[in-house]
Amino acid sequence: MSQLLPLRTGWRLTAATGSDVPAPIATATVPATVPGCVHTDLLAAGLIPDPYLDANETALAWIGRADWHYETAFTWHDTGASDVDLVCAGLDTVATVTVNDVEVGRTANMHREYRFPVRHLLREGENTLAVRFDSAYAYAERLRDWLGDRPNAYPEPFNFIRKNACNFGWDWGPTLVTAGIWRDIALHEWSLARLERVRPQTHRDDEGWRVRVEADLPAPAPAGLEVRVAVAGASALLAVPEGATTITADLAVPGAQTWWPRGHGAQPLHDLTVTLHKGDTELDAWSRRIGFRTVGLDTEPDEHGTPYTVLVNDRPILVRGANWIPDDVFVARITRDRLADRFRQATEAGINFLRVWGGGIYESHNFYDLADELGVLIGQDFLFACAAYPEEEPLAAEVTAEARDNVARLASHPSLVVWTGNNENLWGHQDWDWIEALGDRTWGAGYYFEVLPAVVAELDPTRPYWPGSPYAGTRDIHPNDPAHGTTHIWDVWNTDDYTRYLDYRPRFAAEFGYQAPPAHATLRRSISDPELAPDSPGMAHHQKAIGGDAKLKRGLDAHFRPPRDFDDWHWLTQLNQARALALGITHFRSLWPLCTGTIMWQLNDCWPVTSWAAVDGDGRRKPLWYALRDAHAERLLTFQRRGDDVVLFGLNDTGEDLVGEVAVTRRDFDGRVLAKHDAPLHAAARGGAALELPADLTRPDDARAELLLAEFAGQRAWWFFDRDKDLDHPAATFGVTAAEVPGGYTVRVTAGSLLRDLTLFPDRVHPACEADTALVTLLPGESHTFTVTGPAGLDPADFGAAPVLRCAND
Repeated sequence: MSQLLPLRTGWRLTAATGSDVPAPIATATVPATVPGCVHTDLLAAGLIPDPYLDANETALAWIGRADWHYETAFTWHDTGASDVDLVCAGLDTVATVTVNDVEVGRTANMHREYRFPVRHLLREGENTLAVRFDSAYAYAERLRDWLGDRPNAYPEPFNFIRKNACNFGWDWGPTLVTAGIWRDIALHEWSLARLERVRPQTHRDDEGWRVRVEADLPAPAPAGLEVRVAVAGASALLAVPEGATTITADLAVPGAQTWWPRGHGAQPLHDLTVTLHKGDTELDAWSRRIGFRTVGLDTEPDEHGTPYTVLVNDRPILVRGANWIPDDVFVARITRDRLADRFRQATEAGINFLRVWGGGIYESHNFYDLADELGVLIGQDFLFACAAYPEEEPLAAEVTAEARDNVARLASHPSLVVWTGNNENLWGHQDWDWIEALGDRTWGAGYYFEVLPAVVAELDPTRPYWPGSPYAGTRDIHPNDPAHGTTHIWDVWNTDDYTRYLDYRPRFAAEFGYQAPPAHATLRRSISDPELAPDSPGMAHHQKAIGGDAKLKRGLDAHFRPPRDFDDWHWLTQLNQARALALGITHFRSLWPLCTGTIMWQLNDCWPVTSWAAVDGDGRRKPLWYALRDAHAERLLTFQRRGDDVVLFGLNDTGEDLVGEVAVTRRDFDGRVLAKHDAPLHAAARGGAALELPADLTRPDDARAELLLAEFAGQRAWWFFDRDKDLDHPAATFGVTAAEVPGGYTVRVTAGSLLRDLTLFPDRVHPACEADTALVTLLPGESHTFTVTGPAGLDPADFGAAPVLRCAND
């Protein structure tokens, strides 16, 4: 029987001789956590400040330029196994590995597993294991000089090394170039034969569910091996042909239950086990939970262009998605519990799809396990982003090995529904002045159109592959043509007001977003500016987007009167972000089935920063999160502009028809009804209905002081006829009753006037406080109760006034 012997303990970290590091660190030996990285080890030892605070990131740039040495001692006893391998699940990145002072291998790819035979080097009793990490900068710059520079989005050499690109800085991320043993490292003892890769693929025939299991062996099989496959009450025993390197079993599984995305059915998972035997001896075993479903993409051209429709079990799925980046720059800190918090926030916001973006990492099994359990669909980018990538050696071989490793590693997860070749590189080549800069140099096309689809076709043929995001479905059409395939919409943030979303009719909106700062408590934890201002030193350092603050100001100027102070600025930028994404998502949803999905940028952050995220770097929900929850509701009532008309939509992403009567009123800001219309609503399952409204509703007498309100089955939809700065909003008046209750507080607000987008920011009272609702609009006389979770003993009166309690017209 094979066994893994983890090597997690006893590690020590030192700066390699000759590295340019501060004097106290040059002579220091510190305990190292494995998995971990240099930054977190130095931080734990008290030798560096927290890189996420103020501008410490800049002062720590030397870490990525230095070389580092990890070493541990371990005890080994000979059990008689014929083979012992050192298995390195993740080395970041340019490493030389030695056992008992003998080099066993070198690595240059953070994104793949390495295995080195070491039995011949091990000795009974104590042994030493060392890993030297050379500077990722030095390696990447050396390759750049050798192969010739290639264009990219940032002045960093991330496209010359197989490492998470965002380590080198992004328009939402710090430049903190890591090194270390970031995934498990262990000894693997085995004899005669082992299972190298196991790839299950579920499919249906006329009889029901089947699973095809392919298992690879590292060497030709000796005589007399057998493989047993078992799942959901079905099993098969196969003799392994002598000399075989791949074993295939295809068995019917009548006991299998169908796995569905959330909102479409249940997510049953079944234990699949594969065991390798020689006679009565079990040589190796592999086990994972799998789900039985089929996946595909409908990209058959139609009269509108080229669709991009995700199919699960042959059912078209309305994608209500978000883009995902690594949840921490120091990725070894991303635990299952932390991922579970993000998945909870995603699902509570109505998200059914996460796109793992191509500048980060292939996530851990914990990530995909959670997606499997919760029915969250995953689109997985291969790790290429915003740059031209060389196709020469040594990178070409690394890319192929990385792709084969991760496609096989993730094949068991039913949540994974599509592989995508890259992020924005096809678009960049077309529009970002790359062609002239490149000349005849390679830029990645061979990866996206040849290498990667070939790997997927061989190792994971039941999942679709898409060459890039965005991509039009053919190289003959502009890659970011909204009428074809997947589209990224960034003119809204970069140059245009967010009402520009209404001009788009995309087939699938795979990236679009709008910035806002993080929660106030997050700012105050990470920035020590005596007075916060949009351009104060700490705020400026935690704004990574070029021209970001000017773009925020442009957005505010278009919609609001000038903010009086920082608190106004903070509130209005967060409100503008929420309004922008709500408008875009609901507009695109109203186009179903022309537009089959949205993947907003982005769900999460990796550190405290002004960004496009709905959940900030400390895990706090911005107002945008609440807007996503509303816009992603399975049953949604929404007003939309169609030409010069205002149309009411009932959108229904459930399996049952939505039937009833909608009450629509035009009112003044005092709440008086000026016109009323009741209309029947019948929105078919997985569909929607548009209700054209009479002119006496949609043509206001005074656009500056009137609104539309639609009410149906406890839902409300609001429509204001102009932008806030041009409306005659009444001064906000209200009464507040707050009380402590078990687990937190209740804050009841009774409107004396119209209160638009009423929002509570309880983190301003205590960093641990969180409200259940936000962006609530009330007519005069109406009330709403916020439920706040948080520590006991706070003064409830602190929740009742600005800047804790805000509305758009306060």
